[in-house]
Amino acid sequence: MDIIETIKEQIANNPVLLYMKGSPNAPQCGFSARASQALMACGEKFAYVDILQNPEIRSNLPKYANWPTFPQLWVNGELVGGSDILLELYEKGELQQIVKSAAGKADA
Repeated sequence: MDIIETIKEQIANNPVLLYMKGSPNAPQCGFSARASQALMACGEKFAYVDILQNPEIRSNLPKYANWPTFPQLWVNGELVGGSDILLELYEKGELQQIVKSAAGKADA
């Protein structure tokens, strides 16, 4: 399967998806650590892809997303943003609502 198709499928099949360096329990960069901590604090399940283990995704996702950096949070097929945006949304209480809404739709 084409890597762009793989990326599209991952985004379509996971209501809350974080592309990050490492895993939520063992992040490999500070930005990924902060992003995954904010997501975990929302209290809902989310999927993640370790881009360090997936070099093709690491090189192609920025072009597909038109977003140059990692981590990248995707919710319901839409790019929310990177670490700074996630933390800002979390501090405002908006990330929790976005994630709960997406998780609720997934459960329905």
